[in-house]
Amino acid sequence: MNELLENLPFGLSPEDALLIAAVGAAMLVVVMMWAMMTPKSPVNRRIQMLTDHQASLRAAAVNSRQHRHDRTMLMMRRLVDRLKLARSRQADSVAVKLQRAGKRGNDALIVYLFAKATLPLALAGASILVLFVFDLYDLSQPQKLLASAVVTLLGMVGPDIYLSNLATKRRNKMRKGLPDALDLMVICAEAGLSLDATLNKVANEIDETYPELADELGLTGVELGFLSERRVALVNFAERTDLPGVRAMVQSLMQTERYGTPLAQSLRVLSAELRNERMLKAEEKAARLPATLTVPMILFILPPLFIVLLGPAILDTIDAMRGLGYG
Repeated sequence: MNELLENLPFGLSPEDALLIAAVGAAMLVVVMMWAMMTPKSPVNRRIQMLTDHQASLRAAAVNSRQHRHDRTMLMMRRLVDRLKLARSRQADSVAVKLQRAGKRGNDALIVYLFAKATLPLALAGASILVLFVFDLYDLSQPQKLLASAVVTLLGMVGPDIYLSNLATKRRNKMRKGLPDALDLMVICAEAGLSLDATLNKVANEIDETYPELADELGLTGVELGFLSERRVALVNFAERTDLPGVRAMVQSLMQTERYGTPLAQSLRVLSAELRNERMLKAEEKAARLPATLTVPMILFILPPLFIVLLGPAILDTIDAMRGLGYG
């Protein structure tokens, strides 16, 4: 035994041999435990295969939808370019309306112009097929012409109405969150943050509560960082939101940038004014409520009330008249 330990290969000492044997045994134990804990059931392998296949199918579906979307946008873009709709005088005003509705990018403008050009023709063709070709409704010739004209007119003004409704809803949501955003801006300004950092911080804080206003504030913060004139970024912010409160805030920020007036104080005063304005609007709606409820009260509340109050008296009178021989 001593001779074997003394004649170890590679000039190893007995201590080195013991160390190597201990490391090998430890690695063997780890491999055995890993093999015991790894499930070898074919069901698990089948589940894994199905999961991988499902993921590949989902990725293929997403790519297919993206490809179809790209082909649709390419077709719309070709038609708009061929008709030269994007170069018209109304394209700039339409782009501003799309921004106020939260639709940014060139694709939104292409979709709007495509719908504006094709929707009246599509609805007019559908009305001609339904009313004149298939004759699904029993209408006279003037009525059919009037219905077709109304449907065509609806196709002409439909995109504008839809865009206006989106812009109005978005504007109302931003109006509700503006006083809270100004309070947060006051806190950030008093903490010593710059205007860019203030806008970005407030946008992150109100992202979940008022996402529309957070989007506009974040975009303004980005524009303040890369535009050559900071005034342009603030004017763009007021133009996109189209809110009197935002315009007043932009004026205060521009005066602060120009004259170096305290930002926190001006924002605090503006926040108080906006809160008072919101309270006055709520009181105005409450004051209009009695006049608004007059017509529903006359139509739906007073007739049942009269029936309940006068109904028994009328029935008693009828019974009495019958008892006297008048019935």
